[in-house]
Amino acid sequence: MRNSLLVFLSIAWAAWCQEATFRPPAVPLVTTDPYFSVWSLSDRLNEDATRHWTGTPQSLTSLIRVDGKAYRLMGMGGRDAVPPLPQQRVQVLPTRTIYEFEGAGMHVTLTFLTGALPHDLELLSRPITYLSWALRSTDGKAHKTQVYFDAGADLAVNTPDQPVEWARFKLANLRVLRVGTRQQPTLEKWGDNLRIDWGYLYVAAPSQPGVSEAAVDRPAAVRAFLDRGEAPDSDDLSPWNALPRRSQALAYVFDLGEVSTIPVDRHVVLAYDDIQSLEYFHRRVQPYWRRNGAQAGDLLTAAEREYPAIAEKCRLFDKELTGDLRRVGGEPFAQMCSLAYRESLAAHKLAVDADGSLLYFSKENFSNGCINTVDVFYPSSPLLLLMNPQLLRGSVEPILKYASMQRWPFSFAPHDLGTYPLANGQVYGGGENNEVNQMPVEESGNMLILVAALAHIEGTPDLAQKYWPVLTKWAEYLRDKGLDPENQLCTDDFAGHLARNANLSLKAIEALGGYAQLCELTGHKADAARYRATASDYAKRWMQMAADGDHTVLAFGKPGTWSQKYNLVWDRILGLNLFPPEVARAEIAYYKTKQNQYGLPLDNRADYTKLDWLFWTATLAESDTDFRGLIAPTWKWAQETPSRVPMTDWYMTTDGKQKGFQARSVVGGLFMKMLADSEIWKKWAARSKQ
Repeated sequence: MRNSLLVFLSIAWAAWCQEATFRPPAVPLVTTDPYFSVWSLSDRLNEDATRHWTGTPQSLTSLIRVDGKAYRLMGMGGRDAVPPLPQQRVQVLPTRTIYEFEGAGMHVTLTFLTGALPHDLELLSRPITYLSWALRSTDGKAHKTQVYFDAGADLAVNTPDQPVEWARFKLANLRVLRVGTRQQPTLEKWGDNLRIDWGYLYVAAPSQPGVSEAAVDRPAAVRAFLDRGEAPDSDDLSPWNALPRRSQALAYVFDLGEVSTIPVDRHVVLAYDDIQSLEYFHRRVQPYWRRNGAQAGDLLTAAEREYPAIAEKCRLFDKELTGDLRRVGGEPFAQMCSLAYRESLAAHKLAVDADGSLLYFSKENFSNGCINTVDVFYPSSPLLLLMNPQLLRGSVEPILKYASMQRWPFSFAPHDLGTYPLANGQVYGGGENNEVNQMPVEESGNMLILVAALAHIEGTPDLAQKYWPVLTKWAEYLRDKGLDPENQLCTDDFAGHLARNANLSLKAIEALGGYAQLCELTGHKADAARYRATASDYAKRWMQMAADGDHTVLAFGKPGTWSQKYNLVWDRILGLNLFPPEVARAEIAYYKTKQNQYGLPLDNRADYTKLDWLFWTATLAESDTDFRGLIAPTWKWAQETPSRVPMTDWYMTTDGKQKGFQARSVVGGLFMKMLADSEIWKKWAARSKQ
């Protein structure tokens, strides 16, 4: 009775969400890559400092002065003397975050815009976020108005004790300030809980009447704004970070004059030029936008010149994508995917190798810091397959290259390429030395499925043909080891080793079916028939081995257990049809009896869930009602979780608390339902070819 009531309440909640205001656990502000990633972790933008996804303060401040009285819009700068302007709402769209404030006779719209358009690799690769203010009077009167903004030097350091240096430039029609560490230790640190401490943070504003700027201690800049409505008339010429307690900032003030009911707007460009982004097999590689010799000046001038067009493209993109998300899965689904969109992309870096090949590498944020982990870009893949398969190729092909090298000694696929930002070879488990704590069935299955998915949507098996020997080696491994896996880890390694893992077996079977498709596409007709027959036989045997009355087991030979069979989703997505519909139908019916307040647990061992897998599992549902009923508790969780971090993918379904992980690319997996609609999938993926 309790579980039936939960399902009913979930459906009712989904209906109520249609008109509800969404409160994200954390709000994306600046989101371009794992290092340039700034968030608000509070309900209101003006009640806490802005922070890097790791939780370390990376301060952005904005104030408004109306008829001589100041109010705080963002951050904690001047908090003792400046009251907050009431925040009315916040809206998170795929490429934009929009805050609305109102008070003192003024309405302020503060927008963060990142040009995260995946079909435009040049734009996607730019480490640029625009911050804009739109102001209008609400009481019919004209008000003398100034806007203050600053970006702290803490955006350019890993720890506060690192000395920094600033500079200013006049660049075409831009007024530019820059800050970076004195030492510039390029690519000298690697690991998880780190911020960038090389390259340079830039803030640029169009040169126009009423603009002033200064590189100064933040309290001095705030005082000048409060007293005169201007930036300090002099930069700070003393050595920055001479005193650790100092708060250096790049500060701008916009004097808007009299603001009436006719809206007035201003903007700044925030940029971070890391110059060299990654190390790839001991070669330092540049970000994609630098591939043709572009420099920081080119980046900033192009960003400013193209701003109106980019803003319009992003507006139209957000409108179209959220419209499709609503049609496919409803309003809660659209809101969850919109929140996941920039988080997933910002956990990647887009770079280019010396030969011009694309590198799109994720970082395992608050997991272990690995770079380009196979079982991380596997759950991320729905977003990349939907929006631009070239990006998924930029993750998949480097693993294929690595596994083709003599240095990789195993007959199964690698787990990772190293520790971010150094992609010099696997570090997880036994690395290249032994099979201890490897994920042989997991990663081999992931790679075969993704190569098959790329061929499926792109209409060409060219990637498979290029690396046919290594793909065949992995297929042979799964043929021999995949049906009844040995005691080993899977992607859910936090749960420990598990022998005879039924969901892992499902992955192997789907991967063998995918390999059979690749054989057909590449002209290996006999192999196609043989592997299709093997996959079909294994599917029949799986149904017998996994059966446990009205559901299937967590592990073969373990009656009374259960688990989400999220890997089964590829049977539908790739059109493999290895399993009859009754398998997924029975699983969904069983899952509906196991939901907790904040979602369906991963399996019977604990009350935690994985957000990405839950959305994959929900995609198995045949009815729209069942799909929405399974994901509705996740919207409730995001709204109510006490863990204020960039959306975690591992949390407790009972109290909503984060179990681990945050800001990871895997939330791109929430888009899996979009791949189940072939017309939607083809429409979006086709844009990368135009």
